[in-house]
Amino acid sequence: MAQILIVEDEHRIASFVAKGLRAEGHQPTVVGDGPAGLDEALSGRFDLMVLDIGLPGMDGFEVLDQLRSQGSRMPVIILTARDSVTDTVAALDSGADDYMAKPFRFAELMARVRLRLRSADVSETRPHEEVLHVAGVELDRRKRSVTVNGEVFDLSAREFALAEIFMLNPGQVLTREQLLDHVWGYDFDPSSNVVDVYVGYLRKKVGTEAIATVRGVGYRFRPA
Repeated sequence: MAQILIVEDEHRIASFVAKGLRAEGHQPTVVGDGPAGLDEALSGRFDLMVLDIGLPGMDGFEVLDQLRSQGSRMPVIILTARDSVTDTVAALDSGADDYMAKPFRFAELMARVRLRLRSADVSETRPHEEVLHVAGVELDRRKRSVTVNGEVFDLSAREFALAEIFMLNPGQVLTREQLLDHVWGYDFDPSSNVVDVYVGYLRKKVGTEAIATVRGVGYRFRPA
């Protein structure tokens, strides 16, 4: 059973989501404005947050920004009527783990909740290490930055999630499907090259040789 925070000012939607989560065995808590949502999110009591963007008092983007700036890595699923590409990119780059536009199907929301909770379990296998060290590469999980040979590089939300899964599984071959599942959480077309593009971005920061391509399979993190 997971403790799930729902930050949503539309009572009908909040009640619908809460009822469905209870039926799935989870314990939901509902708040209806941004400041209260941020306070609850920072309490440390919750395993995941479902966050609306158009909130009174403080919009969802600001809630998310404050949450991440204070070091919280709690999974966040954005649930909003805003479905433009600009809003989607802004939410993901701000640190959201997933994004769903209203109206939505509850079964799809639950699939994404399960995925994010599984991903959080993987990330928490070394929960007390704010900085991961692998063969000269340091990943600061609080600041979302990577240090290589004394040089510090800031990471976008997607780059950070990709670097984290690589550094939690050094030497292990990770398939493109695994990386899509963990980092993006979307049902991308198998032919999508989004993983390859972001691996390219990350290589520019950790070194070209640090991430090896395993042809026909995926990638392996193997810093010198």
